Amino acid sequence: MRRLRERLRYWFDGTMDRGTPALIGWLALASVVLIVLVTAAVVAFTDTEENGGWGTVGWMSLMRAIDPGTMGGDSGSPVFLALMLTITIGGIFIVSSLIGVLTTGLENRISELRKGRSRLIESGHTIVLGWSEQVFTVIEELVKANEGQRRSCVVILADRDKVDMDDQIRARVGETGRTRVICRSGSPLKRVDLELVSPDTAKAIMVLPSPDKDADVDVIKALLLLNNRAWRGVRPHVVAAVQESENLAAARLAGGESAIVIDADDITVRLVAQSHRQSGLSTVCTDLLDFDGNELYIRPEPALTGRTYGEALSAYDLGIPVGLRRMDGRVLLNPAQETVIDARDQVIVLAEDDLLIQLAGSAPAIVPEAVAAAPDRAQTPDRTLLIGWNSRALKLIDLLDRLVEPASVVDIAAPGRPVDVLETGRENLTVGYKYCRPTSRRSLENLDLGGYRHLVVLADDEVDPEHADDRTLVTLLHLRDIKVSLGDPYTIVTEINDDANREIFQVTKADDFIISTKLISLLLTQLAENRHLHRVFSQLFDPTGPEIHLLPASDYLVPGVEANFATVVEVAKRRGQTAIGYRVKRHSDHTPSFGVTLNPPKTAPLTFGADDNVIVLAENL
Repeated sequence: MRRLRERLRYWFDGTMDRGTPALIGWLALASVVLIVLVTAAVVAFTDTEENGGWGTVGWMSLMRAIDPGTMGGDSGSPVFLALMLTITIGGIFIVSSLIGVLTTGLENRISELRKGRSRLIESGHTIVLGWSEQVFTVIEELVKANEGQRRSCVVILADRDKVDMDDQIRARVGETGRTRVICRSGSPLKRVDLELVSPDTAKAIMVLPSPDKDADVDVIKALLLLNNRAWRGVRPHVVAAVQESENLAAARLAGGESAIVIDADDITVRLVAQSHRQSGLSTVCTDLLDFDGNELYIRPEPALTGRTYGEALSAYDLGIPVGLRRMDGRVLLNPAQETVIDARDQVIVLAEDDLLIQLAGSAPAIVPEAVAAAPDRAQTPDRTLLIGWNSRALKLIDLLDRLVEPASVVDIAAPGRPVDVLETGRENLTVGYKYCRPTSRRSLENLDLGGYRHLVVLADDEVDPEHADDRTLVTLLHLRDIKVSLGDPYTIVTEINDDANREIFQVTKADDFIISTKLISLLLTQLAENRHLHRVFSQLFDPTGPEIHLLPASDYLVPGVEANFATVVEVAKRRGQTAIGYRVKRHSDHTPSFGVTLNPPKTAPLTFGADDNVIVLAENL
């Protein structure tokens, strides 16, 4: 008998552990038992006919069990009243318990929802795995990209508190319009947590690197998890970024053939290498990569079949062709002007929106008297000074060695002497060293800055990003003051960790800022929306192929003579280039465009000054 009681007790405890539904079930059973017992007692000990029979007595018992106030109007024998009081008291306990159970269950459910552990049921959404400062840029860009859609969704899965993520997004991003941003708490490295965000029905998955030093390890593990997952239906395309170049091969192997993995470190080095010789390049790249201005679209254009690429340059009223995508997936940026457009080719067009792209009825008129004579570009050796040192500096020097003219010089100004770099022989560069404390005015003055054409200020990656930006700001202020006193002999390009600091850095009037985290975030977002752009941007950021150049506007139009951008396009075409915009020097300090205009109207009046630039796609300049 004792063992039977123990088994019954164990069974009862097991049912109680099942949560709110089980508790409600027991309360319902207790209510039924109480009503049945009282009804039977009333029938047995009172005049049933006087009280209306079994049915009426049962109904009366039910009403008194769920509403104690009902008993106030009862009349009858003392036994009947006592039984009604009994069921009323029992009902008070049962209803009170039910209210408590429901309240506790509701609170637990709300708590679970606030923890972000409920399973998502969405389709066509974009999943972001991981959390870092980049997530805010990604959300902002996805909101802009989906403005034209009636309904879109961005889902973030990160090992953080859901409420905290929601609060930070609300504070940093603000209103997201028609795009819903949903956060889920869980590790992107655990399969069970990944299932919370419905990956099978997503259109794209982005893997963001964390701010930790071992961020690439987490990216590789997340890619492995996604690659080895048994997918149902069409597999969404995956984009990710690694911080260190040496991890790129492992990440691509982990992600498989369908994943796109970019090398954030390498792209940063390329941008610094190209920007230090032509300031304003990062602003152009930002405009190309974000969804706020002009973007690159890949679209078929049957009307251009059989025509050459050179003819296509003047065929659009709105939009500028920058290349072709062949049927086999090959991308040709700024191809030869005589390249014939096949019926199966797609045209890569720079435009503000794909709905605004339209062919012109006739070619726009040019202004022949404004055309400038072709310049004689005599290449001369560079003299560059790297101020500071970080993990990317060696890659930057190696890349510059491939790009600069022979007999060029790169001097390193840093507190420590990089012996290995100085002892390595190079083909075109001579690398030197000068002791310098970048935040010291006297130390900078001792560098003979007037003897350099380009200055590159590298962000210190040995300290936290915010502190590194503070030190860089002090260095730039010193360099600006020295530059003014020397008569503006050099350009200054610098790295910034946090895009929020750019407005503060503008007071230094540096020629260009490289904000690698923002550019990588923009690139990942572009690839998440259109994976075919990967080959396009790979060529744009490769200094050995067609690249973006900011060239003197006086090479194209006579300064002070009014013309139009169609004339610029024609002059660039004759030189095997594709003109995509211009930069006005006097506006280079003005936000948000910093003097850069891409895809301008072709027929609007245009007059350049001597310090302005034309932005072109060209090779081997």
